[in-house]
Amino acid sequence: MPPASRTLLRQSLNLINSQSKSFLRSSNCRIFTFVTGPAAQKKIFRGRQSIQFSRTFHVSQSATSKQQQQPSDAEELSIKKKSAKMAGDDHFLTLSCPDKAGIVYAVTGLLAQQNLTILDLQQFSDPASKKFFMRVHFGHATDLSALQEPLKKLASEMQMDYQVRAVQEKPKVMLMVSKIGHCLNDLLFRVKSGQLKIEVPLIISNHPEFKELAESYGIPFHHLPVTKDTKEQQETQILDLIAQHKIDLVVLARYMQVLSPRLCSEMSGKIINIHHSFLPSFKGAKPYHQAYERGVKIIGATAHFVTADLDEGPIIEQRVARVDHAMSPKELVEEGSNVESQVLAAAVKWWSEQRVLLNGAKTVVFN
Repeated sequence: MPPASRTLLRQSLNLINSQSKSFLRSSNCRIFTFVTGPAAQKKIFRGRQSIQFSRTFHVSQSATSKQQQQPSDAEELSIKKKSAKMAGDDHFLTLSCPDKAGIVYAVTGLLAQQNLTILDLQQFSDPASKKFFMRVHFGHATDLSALQEPLKKLASEMQMDYQVRAVQEKPKVMLMVSKIGHCLNDLLFRVKSGQLKIEVPLIISNHPEFKELAESYGIPFHHLPVTKDTKEQQETQILDLIAQHKIDLVVLARYMQVLSPRLCSEMSGKIINIHHSFLPSFKGAKPYHQAYERGVKIIGATAHFVTADLDEGPIIEQRVARVDHAMSPKELVEEGSNVESQVLAAAVKWWSEQRVLLNGAKTVVFN
């Protein structure tokens, strides 16, 4: 192209772009220019310079401002408050009764009549015990007074045991420990960090070792020593503290004392223990040393409800860890401690979320 023609072409393009920009600014638009030709070069090769072509795309500012618009702080706070309010209005309904047709229909129909929304529902029909179990997470209601009488009437008709609890309500859990503290420390951390939605009003121990740990979490620590001669008195003190603090559950976080039939009976279905092996193997002292001597290839732990029969209560959770011949008893203890903490924390969490229902000598766990 002759030099004069190239000059004329550049002037025309500049004029068009200038007029377009002027028009678009007056029309509240943004201008984006994309280079489509080869980049301009400062050096001239053989007396010719590359010509840089451009295309201009126009996007309305009003459109981009809508896309970029973010909710204000007040709007975000309002959304958070609304979400928290709705979560606070949710409830758990758990029930068990003799199995027969129409239970799900009756329960869900009753909730629908009260204009309540079913958020999650799990059920199990046990062919052995002929019992039916259900867990319903429903919302959103600040007042359940209108539900109480119809639910009570349905429970009577169905021979149903049931419980209703607000999701945000934290059950009160008393922790008991002796001289081994990994389970206690793990539970306290999970409560503090919000992983466990429970309240711990007090800690009881027959030894003073973990008083400072309890105080670091701001939890009252009760040192209640026990001997064979003082066991009845000590357990009376425990029951008094349970009543005083309105305790919903007792967790034996490696509390190495056998509970009396009286305490087991009065707190039936309300005590969870961690056993440091698969039940019923390796009972008694030093279970990991026993496991080492037998050359086991897996170790594990069991969380279960406490009954008067030692370590024979309904099992909630069991977990394992693989081990081998090269591991020492000390290493087995360390690996076992990790499993124990995980199993006990899982059992307490599921219980706190109304997922664990007793079924005779067994449990139904909705998880």
